[in-house]
Amino acid sequence: MAIEHRGPYQWRVRIRRRGFPTMSRTFETKSEAEAWERMILTEMDRGVFVSRREAESTTLSECLDRYAREIVPEKKGQRQELGRIRILKAHPLASCYMASIRSVDIAALRDQLLAEGKKPSTVVKYLAILSHLFNIARREWGMESLANPVELVRKPTVRNARERRLEGDEEERLLEACRQQGNPWLEPLVIIAIETAMRKGEILGLTWEDVNLNDRVAYLRETKNGEPREVPLSTRACQVLKSLPRSISGRIFQTTDYATRKAFIKACKRAGIEDLRFHDLRHEATSRLAEVYQAQELAKITGHKDLKMVLRYYHPRGKDLAKKLG
Repeated sequence: MAIEHRGPYQWRVRIRRRGFPTMSRTFETKSEAEAWERMILTEMDRGVFVSRREAESTTLSECLDRYAREIVPEKKGQRQELGRIRILKAHPLASCYMASIRSVDIAALRDQLLAEGKKPSTVVKYLAILSHLFNIARREWGMESLANPVELVRKPTVRNARERRLEGDEEERLLEACRQQGNPWLEPLVIIAIETAMRKGEILGLTWEDVNLNDRVAYLRETKNGEPREVPLSTRACQVLKSLPRSISGRIFQTTDYATRKAFIKACKRAGIEDLRFHDLRHEATSRLAEVYQAQELAKITGHKDLKMVLRYYHPRGKDLAKKLG
């Protein structure tokens, strides 16, 4: 055991004890070095010592790289996840050693992201990556001494519940604008979304093997909650699917998420429809299907495990409810 003065603002502690790994760390002041030495020796004496070497010699940037290699490939939405990791790596916090990152640092990152104009829901996704990374590092990457500083930080309040539905002649105007777009797949995509309440990614992932037009059922293998489900097809949905050409790839819709998103924005602008997102069509479809199915059946169709989530997508119009009173 020794504390060595190596120059201005450099006090190095080296601890050697039989049965334990050699520990070494450099501090700016002697008092910090002595405090760290006392802490490590006390933990060794009490039999609760856990090596901090890995956490003290590995930066957040290095862990983000490993997370991208080992963890992200097992996730859905890999492209978006990798994009967020690139942004985190560009932050000064990425150069810090894992053991030195505190909750105050995570809170500062949170506030900076919000100040840059990122939505609370987006910031929560960044924090979720960091929290998962710290937990993985502690459990699987030899950093057992590591605490998760993200768990101590307040998450931004997310208020992203929407009640946007198609009003008046918006559906007709939207479909007409879709037909005038350069993407021939947009109109059938919109109709299928309105008729089935499927997510955009689920529709784009459909193959002809997934659809049984005789039984009027679409089988979704890849879903957001990870569980496959069957979705009933209306007469209108079946007619649209029957009209589509078939390709060697087997995919029903020969377009991409990016192309669909851009085309939909242009169609809404052309139709003079404001504040409408493609995902709002899922709200529209769920509200329509709620007039036919009971809540438990509706949850099976939409893929929600919690009936509370179904209610987030069910937006009956007051005038329609009034009609039921007679």
